Amino acid sequence: QVQLVESGGGSVQAGDSLRLSCAASGRTFSVYNMGWFRQAPGKEREFVASISRIGSSTYYADSAKGRFTISRDGAKNTVYLQMNSLKPEDTAVYYCAADRSGVLHTSTQYYDYWGQGTQVTVSS
Repeated sequence: QVQLVESGGGSVQAGDSLRLSCAASGRTFSVYNMGWFRQAPGKEREFVASISRIGSSTYYADSAKGRFTISRDGAKNTVYLQMNSLKPEDTAVYYCAADRSGVLHTSTQYYDYWGQGTQVTVSS
């Protein structure tokens, strides 16, 4: 089992950057693919980005390509989401999640563990 705690959210202006962090507890961090999702008010939770167990593979939603970068640090048991050129439509609660399946998934149903989320608000 792994526990996830996100941090780094906040209120910024359009065009600004933020880096989200997700700290994982336990010594089995390296067996999980990790993903970032977001949920805006009144909308379903949607996929943002995912990264493989050792960080060799990544996958992004079209909305994140070219602006967001997912990475992980095994020594710190932490996964990051660097978000640049933020837009008002990026406003949401951002969640990190862990997946034991070994395949990079974009659907929430494949992720076994979730953090509590961190709020990102982008104003125009």
